[in-house]
This record gives sequence, C-alpha cells and structure tokens, in this order.
Amino acid sequence: MYWTALIELLLLLLTFAGPAAVSAHAQKDRNTNRNPHGLLNMPCENCHTNSGWKPIRGVPEFDHNRTSYALRGMHQKVACAQCHTNLVFTQIGTRCADCHADLHRGQFGAKCEECHTVQGWQVRTQHLKDHMNRFPLLGAHAMVDCVDCHKNEAAGQFTGLSTACYSCHTADFQNATGPNHKTLNFPVTCDACHTADTWFGAKFDHLKYTGYALTGAHATLDCTACHINGRFAGTPADCYSCHVKDYNGTTSPNHVKAGIPTQCSTCHNTTAWIPASFDHNLTSFPLTGAHVTVLCATCHTDNYAGTLPTACYGCHAKDFNNTATIGGSVPNHVNGGFSQNCILCHTTQTWLNATFDHSLTAFPLTGAHLTVACATCHTDNYAGTLPTNCYGCHAKDFNNTANISGVPNHVNAGFSQTCTLCHTTTTWLNATFNHNATAFPLTGAHLTVACATCHTDNYAGTLPTTCYGCHAKDYSNTATIAGVPNHVTANFPQDCTLCHSTSTWLNATFNHNNTSFPLTGAHLTVACATCHTDNYAGTLPTTCYGCHTKDYNNTATIAGVPNHVTAGYPTDCTMCHNTTSWLGAVFDHNKTPFPLTGAHVTVPCASCHIGGVYAGTPTDCYSCHKADYAGTTNPNHAAAGFPTTCATCHTTTSWLGATFNHTWFPMNHGTAKTCSDCHTNPSNYAVFTCTTCHTKSQTDSNHQGVSGYVYNSVNCYSCHKN
Repeated sequence: MYWTALIELLLLLLTFAGPAAVSAHAQKDRNTNRNPHGLLNMPCENCHTNSGWKPIRGVPEFDHNRTSYALRGMHQKVACAQCHTNLVFTQIGTRCADCHADLHRGQFGAKCEECHTVQGWQVRTQHLKDHMNRFPLLGAHAMVDCVDCHKNEAAGQFTGLSTACYSCHTADFQNATGPNHKTLNFPVTCDACHTADTWFGAKFDHLKYTGYALTGAHATLDCTACHINGRFAGTPADCYSCHVKDYNGTTSPNHVKAGIPTQCSTCHNTTAWIPASFDHNLTSFPLTGAHVTVLCATCHTDNYAGTLPTACYGCHAKDFNNTATIGGSVPNHVNGGFSQNCILCHTTQTWLNATFDHSLTAFPLTGAHLTVACATCHTDNYAGTLPTNCYGCHAKDFNNTANISGVPNHVNAGFSQTCTLCHTTTTWLNATFNHNATAFPLTGAHLTVACATCHTDNYAGTLPTTCYGCHAKDYSNTATIAGVPNHVTANFPQDCTLCHSTSTWLNATFNHNNTSFPLTGAHLTVACATCHTDNYAGTLPTTCYGCHTKDYNNTATIAGVPNHVTAGYPTDCTMCHNTTSWLGAVFDHNKTPFPLTGAHVTVPCASCHIGGVYAGTPTDCYSCHKADYAGTTNPNHAAAGFPTTCATCHTTTSWLGATFNHTWFPMNHGTAKTCSDCHTNPSNYAVFTCTTCHTKSQTDSNHQGVSGYVYNSVNCYSCHKN
C-alpha cells in the first residue's frame, strides 16, 4: 500500500510538471538507472505512457509467461498489485504458501499444489484417488463434501481422523429406532449391516450374528414378523415357538391328537409350510417295497399315537394264521410252529412267493442237503425240535456200517459220533479221515502205515500219543543192535523225539544243544562215553571243575603254569579257560573287584601276588604302596598327616606327577602360588599361616566391632574356612 500511494504521488507531480519535467525525469532515470521495479530488461513505455506513470497502458506490452512464473487459471484474472505488493517485481515468492495462508495447519505439508490447482481451490480428482489408500471414498462417500467429515476446513482434522463408521455416525446409531440399536446392544461395527452406498436398506447377516440362517420364506419376512414389538433379544429359534398356532390348527392329520412331535422341520421346510413331507426312513421303521405306496391311515389305525408294532407279525398276524387256508405249497405256519419273524421268508416287495433262506438258521444247508425236500428232514412238522448234528439224523447210517463191505464197523470200533470228522454233505460214502485234526497228527513214515497197524484197540481211543507208547519194544531191543547204545542200561530218556524222527527209526541224532549243557569247542569232537561215565544216568556235573578237577590239581606239575591250589585260584575255570583249548588260558582281571588300569596293566602278576598267593590280595593302593608313602619328602606324607587314600592325588598312569585337589580352601587365594606360601613348615602341612599376607593393621580395621576377633592364623581359618 505504501508503494501504491508513492507511485500515485509521483504521477501527480509529473502531471503538473509537464512534458519537460517528464523528459527531464526520463533523462535522469536513464542516467542514474533508478528503476523502482528493480532490474527489468524492458523499456518503461511497454507499460507506461508519456502522460503519466499511472494509469498504465490499457494493453501493456508485458508477457508474464516469459518470466519464471507463468500465469495460468485463476491467476490470469488477479490484479498485479494483489501479488506484487512490492514495486520490485522480482521480490515475490512463487510458492502457493507465499500468498495463501495454510488453513489446514500443516496437516498436508507445504505443497498446496498436491491437492489444489490454479483452476480453483476445489480439490483435484487425483487427490481424491489418493484417498483410497486409507479410506476409499465409495458410494455415498464419493458425493460428500470434505467439510462434511473434516469439519471446518480452517481448523478441521484431516490426518489421523478415525475411519470407523461409528466415529461419524454416532448420532445415527443412537437415534435408530427400527430396530433400536442402543437398546438391543447392537455392535458399533456399522459396516456389518450398512454399506457406503446408502445408510438405509441395511443388510443384516442373520446367520453370522444370531446363528439362525434365514432361508426360504423367512428371508422375505419383515423383521417385526418374528421380532414382535421390536423385541429382538431372546427370540426363540425353533419352529414350534412361532408356529404353535399352525401346529394346533392341523386336521389332516390332527397333530395334537396324534401326538406328532413339535419338531416341525421333520416334515416342513422354510420354503412353504404346506405341503409337508414326512420321511418315514427317519423313524425306527423305514418304508420299503409295497409299504412305500400304502396309505398312512392303512397302518396308523392308532391315530398316530405311536403304539404301532414294528415287527411284521404285529400287522400280519391274520396273514400268518390264514396260511392254513391257502392251498398248494404254502405250509400251515401255525401247525408247523413257524417262527413269527416273517422276514426269514417274506420281503416287503410281496407277501406271496416267500423264500426261506436256511443259511439264516442254526443249520445252513450245503451239499446234498440243498436238494432234499423239506419234509424229508422236518418230520417234527417244523416244530423246531430237529437236531443240528449229523448223528441226530444219520444214526441209522452210523449203526449200519457193520453191513457195508470195506467200511469199519463204527459201533464196534467206538468211532466218534461227530460224523464231520470223516464225512461231508456232498456224499455219505467215500469218507476221508484227517488225522491231523486229532491230537496226534501224522508225519513221516506214519502217513503210509495202515490204520489197523496202530489202532490195535479197535479205534477205542485208548492209544498213547507218545513214541515210547508204541515203540517200547524198539527201545528195549537197542541192546541187540550193533553200534547202538543200550538205551535201557544207559538209562536213556523215553522221550524218543530227542534223537529220533518219524521219517526213520534208525540213524538217530542227538542234539546236545537242546540239553542244559550245549557242546562248544573241543567238546564237539569228544566221544560221548568220555564224559558220560555215569552210563547216561543224567548225574554228570555241568561245571568245568566237575570234569576237570584233576587238571586243576595238576597245575603244580606244569612248567610256567601257576599252582592253582596253593595260589587259591577260584574253581570257576571259565574265568581263564575256554572250550577251544585247555592250555593258553587268559585271565581278565577286569572281571575281578580290581580292574587293571594304567601302569598296573603291564605289571607282572607276581609283583602284587607275592609268593604266588592270589587269594586275599588287598585292593587299596596303600597296602602295596606303603613304602612309597613313607618315603616321600616333598612333602613328607607321614609328617604332614596326609591320608592313606592315595587315589586322592595319584593315578595308576604314574606314581609321580600327583595332583592335589585343595577341596576345602581355594588354591587361587590372593597372591599364593605354591604350597609353601601358606604351609611354612614343609615337614608338617598341618601348619599354615595367614598373617604373612594379611597384616594386622589391615585385619584390625576390617574387624572393628567383631566379637572374639584375635589376630592369628588359627582364628582366621576358624571363620574364613572358604
């Protein structure tokens, strides 16, 4: 405003001064280059006239587009002075914020052009698209002015504004009446029912929020049809609660009188209440065959009271009893004592043409039984008293075997009356007996032996099943066979299977490994009689010493072999010997209470077992190393009172190089490096000193007020043992 007034004043003065003054002024300006607009590379007359500086020419010869800031849009209509508040035209900013105050308080940064254009302050379409990044403007939101959500642009909030529907629609939620969201405690997640297209016409996911899906006719009902008087909470989900009037009003059939269950979905669906369909297969009596086409009332003579029987006989008792009046091949069921379980012969397809499946009874028909007429067996008029075992019907055949050539007399032979052991239903003759089904299966030579050879009891079933029972004579006659040991005098066991098989009685083999003393090593080639000096009486010992006592005692006569008797060797020969060879024995010291380790492994036995005495040799180090203990000087073990448990410091690897584990008092104590730092008497390690390092002045200052404090090593250790 200051420069505008100044220019007007100058122009007024020039007007009164006349052309000469103007010319002089112009000449002066040319000489001094005092242009109030700064350095403009253009003649003044492009804008001004000789008559005065103001007003400027109607059409100034100045192209703003040739400057660093071209005029576009609304800027073309703005007066120069609105932007150029200073006569020095170059002293003006080119940013929007230089002229336009930021009404948004920096929420969107300083670049107004990101949202606005020179065409107007309206927000650009591109920036609306950028709104999609955080909160897409869809449906009705796209038509809303910014100020509707961002209240009062000058002070409104843009960044950080909540995107939840409820934050803007709180009043809509609180004021909703159909239904009353607040009273019904609806969730404030509005988008669960509403869309951005319109606030009204909300879609409620009835299944998701209630667990009750709206299907069929339910989907088109108004909410109030079920939610009476706006009551939503506690609405029942079962059909009967809403349709009790429909249930009570039924006449065909009358649901109430018939006691039909109130679970309506059994017959009805949500598509239409009528017509209903009843699935009889969901009951305990599914309908099949001819039952499917029978009218309900034909069977439900109890008015659907639920008292009908489910067994065929319950409805078909009259048919059962009338079989006596039907000619032909229909047996009289009553007189025949037929089962009242009709499904044994009849089906639901047709009552007539019944077929009886004998396989469903306790006596399935096989073989020749299939073609036998029913009455041939059912001599009891189907009373159910027929036997089911072969002998029950074939007792006469069993007894007549005495009259058939080549057939053993079953009665005299005491044959089993279990006919299936030899006979089949295919044919009564050509019976075969499977001996493997008895307690004595036939193997080897037994397979080709004639039955009567063994069955000397006329098949009375008293034959023995052990070999000796039949072969006692063979056992006793072994004395007469060359090369065969006399089983009787040798007292061989009578369990023939130990050596013999059914393939052949001779060439018996005895497997000693099946006894309590398996043969290994040299024992395999020793003649039986060499050991069995008891004539196979079974009194032989099974320990080595039992047979090798003489070998044990004779060790005194064998050079290089220790005298086992005087040395007190154990009589468990297996500790050193094996069955491969008696000589070349090796002793595994690790199996004794004193395993050998380190230097002990290479020490001769006699070094420890003095005088060849092995029994009673001590196992503690000190007993053998007493002289080593007594001869120590650094330190003197005896004088120092060292324990005689040598293993505390020494190992079997080497006697020297012992390590002492200073267990009760830390070795890395202070500046102490060697034993002599504390143990000042090398001949008595029980003597130690603390005062060499811990001066009295130091300890006195640390023990002020400590009761019983005395400055000497023994007292120090009594409190500071660790």
